[in-house]
Amino acid sequence: MANNNQSVHGIWRNRWIFILAATGSAVGLGNIWKFPYITGEHGGGAFVLMYLACIALVGVPIMVAEVAMGRRGRQSPINTMSSLISEAKAGPAWKAIGWMGALAGFLILSFYSVIAGWALSYVLKMATGTFVGADQDLAGGQFGDMLADPSGLMLWHTVFMVLTAGVIMRGVNKGIESAIQILMPLLFVLLIVLIGYAAKNGDFSKAVHFMFDADFSKLTAESVLVALGHAFFTLSLGMGAIMAYGAYMPRQASIGTTVFAIAGLDTLVALLAGLAIFPIVFANGLEPSAGPGLLFVSLPIAFGNMAGGQFFGALFFILVSFAAWSSAISLIEPATAWAIERFKTTRTKATIAIASIIWVLGIGTVLSFNDWSEFHLLPGKTIFDSLDFITANIMLPLGGLLIALFVGFGMKYHHVYNEMQVKNAVFFNIWYVLLRFVTPIAIGIVFISGLLPECSLMDESLLNAETGECSNPTYMQPRVIGGVILAIAYIAIVVKSLKKPARGLSS
Repeated sequence: MANNNQSVHGIWRNRWIFILAATGSAVGLGNIWKFPYITGEHGGGAFVLMYLACIALVGVPIMVAEVAMGRRGRQSPINTMSSLISEAKAGPAWKAIGWMGALAGFLILSFYSVIAGWALSYVLKMATGTFVGADQDLAGGQFGDMLADPSGLMLWHTVFMVLTAGVIMRGVNKGIESAIQILMPLLFVLLIVLIGYAAKNGDFSKAVHFMFDADFSKLTAESVLVALGHAFFTLSLGMGAIMAYGAYMPRQASIGTTVFAIAGLDTLVALLAGLAIFPIVFANGLEPSAGPGLLFVSLPIAFGNMAGGQFFGALFFILVSFAAWSSAISLIEPATAWAIERFKTTRTKATIAIASIIWVLGIGTVLSFNDWSEFHLLPGKTIFDSLDFITANIMLPLGGLLIALFVGFGMKYHHVYNEMQVKNAVFFNIWYVLLRFVTPIAIGIVFISGLLPECSLMDESLLNAETGECSNPTYMQPRVIGGVILAIAYIAIVVKSLKKPARGLSS
């Protein structure tokens, strides 16, 4: 049952709109506050090469499969899975892919909105000169005071959710498409401007060496695991967003070349972000870092002590806000599309209902940093930490694994082949083999690793004082052993499946 009709929600005007929209979904806070740092710490150019290999082996195959599923179903991820299951005569348990993806995006946005609100508040702080001449005490104090103020966090959480809902309720073409056509070009312009500022006022040479000097001696088993994990998470896989966007993709567009363009742009943004950030960090004698500490403490200190830092600091946080906004739009769309289909309601009503529920859930994250900081949803984890763990460590990798297995083994071969709009059967067959026999094992290793204890939970004497990394020689052993067990189990499943009659193009 190939669905050649348009989605009830609309169709992207052309292939490049889809590329911009999917890139907007993929480009988020991780591109800015994580990837540049892990690149420098794990061998620079050597890590980039390994990461690109992981993108090709893990990220691209899953993304191609998820887009193909969305375009074939032409509905929300939940209803797309119902249609594909019926077409493939597969078991109803596969519906978990749609439900889990939509729920993951729903839960992620509930805390992502709060963190994006931090960036919005820092636009104002930077523009008004709060960090002019700032030192560690001032910047750290400002960040701590912000987290301790639930009313302020609620205000910015609300503003961000209103901005996100305002785009979604206008629809696929008038809302998402129009917003993406503005946000993504502006994001690239802001990046280039900030790189120019960093090159003129920062230690650009040191940043380039940190990020791109190829040091293969730094590549370890942990580096491979880090590259695999980021290659999966950076492309917004397993959360329904790419499947929902795929439902709006034009029929004639090639999925394979389109996905490679998205992966390339996502990686480019991450590398450019590093060139905008680390020259400023190094010029002020600060140590490179990652996460909220980099964005909301180190960078305000750096911008606050540089010529023109007040203006360019505000521009930087506008950039961060744009990246978060484009991702948030994709996170809410799967649930909104399902509500429209399920309840036969208008997009405005569906958006208000879904956004309101997400906003209420976000209150738990707001209070995780202050009044409810002692309340643990999971052992040792606040509401925010619990939601982050459940989605990132369980729902997303499990969703990606199920997508690979369903497209690789559940869907009929000729349906997949026809949906791909391939011009070269060789490339299709390479992708198909990767999806069935390589990608699932790689995702399984990421899945197992995410469920094992972090090094920070071990004896503190095992932590490297300079890098903060685990120096325990047995740290990687459970992950390696788990990966081997997973590989053996998966090979057994594959061998059993191969005993069945092959499904050729005529099946």
